[in-house]
Amino acid sequence: MYHRNYLGIAVLVVVLLALAVTEASQNKSQGGSKVPPVLNFKMTSLDGKEVDLAKYQGKVVLLVNVASACGYTDQYKPLQTLHEKYAKEGLAIIGVPSNEFGGQEPGTNSEIAEFCKKNYGVTFDMLAKVVIKGNGQVPLYKFLTEKTTNPKFAGPIRWNFEKFLIGRDGTILNRFASDVDPSSEEFDKMIREALKKR
Repeated sequence: MYHRNYLGIAVLVVVLLALAVTEASQNKSQGGSKVPPVLNFKMTSLDGKEVDLAKYQGKVVLLVNVASACGYTDQYKPLQTLHEKYAKEGLAIIGVPSNEFGGQEPGTNSEIAEFCKKNYGVTFDMLAKVVIKGNGQVPLYKFLTEKTTNPKFAGPIRWNFEKFLIGRDGTILNRFASDVDPSSEEFDKMIREALKKR
């Protein structure tokens, strides 16, 4: 009788473990059920590798659409400074090159990579050049600019070096115009406050 009870318990444990493993596997294959919608996209890096934005889950993310021949291009410098200052605390800066504004990012991905390294020593993550406004707009920027998915900060991208600040939980915390200086104390303070939130 006792043997039969132990056997029944053992079978139950095995079944429960199997169910748990199956559920974990399904979550993993779906990119994880807790990945926030804003990070549920796959992009490509400047060197042609696939980038699953889900890897930034739990970090504070600063998305910036960048260009190499813009009046704001020097913002690469303070962005790199922020990266060096806060990357270890969980800040992930992601540069997204695009050529929609004044044709100010005409180069190839390899030319953009060389420009950023040579002129600004950029070591934060850079994605491949994409379309962020108009025909061919990538899904990430469609998500960021539509009212249905980003009601608080929706609207078309107006120029190079607009910035979206995303919290650790995937909430879009703020959107900054091109002329907002990443080297300002106010901007630095917003980054610090976002990093404190868990």
